[in-house]
Amino acid sequence: MLLTLPVLLGAAVPSPQQAPPLEIHASHAWFRYLLSSVPAGGYMTLINSGDTTTRLVKASSPACGALMLHQSVNHGGAATMEMVKSVTIPAHGSVGFAEGGYHLMCMEPRMKPGDKVGVTLGFDDGATLMLLVPVYGPAGPPGTSSGGP
Repeated sequence: MLLTLPVLLGAAVPSPQQAPPLEIHASHAWFRYLLSSVPAGGYMTLINSGDTTTRLVKASSPACGALMLHQSVNHGGAATMEMVKSVTIPAHGSVGFAEGGYHLMCMEPRMKPGDKVGVTLGFDDGATLMLLVPVYGPAGPPGTSSGGP
């Protein structure tokens, strides 16, 4: 039996043991796809409207062989990308996932520009946030001068 659950952009799906609704929302989520042999980058803004700081601890997508939390870091003039274990989202604050900072790294992408792919974000309290994320090519979303929102 196949069970289909609705997936809404930025909609929270609380885990069964979680009573209050998740107070984390995503805006401007998107993937940049280049080639299937090159990782795709995932960008968004995570907004915490709650009174408690939380941490993003994992991400997954059927459109990725693996989906990791990454951060671009400059070490003495050399830019590198490093995997991070978590990203803290402060109470009543936000964290941007953008080029040159935090981002999702989609290894072995199974997507193409024009697709919308499902992404599940997992938080330290066990809550999840399910997103439907549009995929764009190298130039990013239309109408953006820098390639991102």
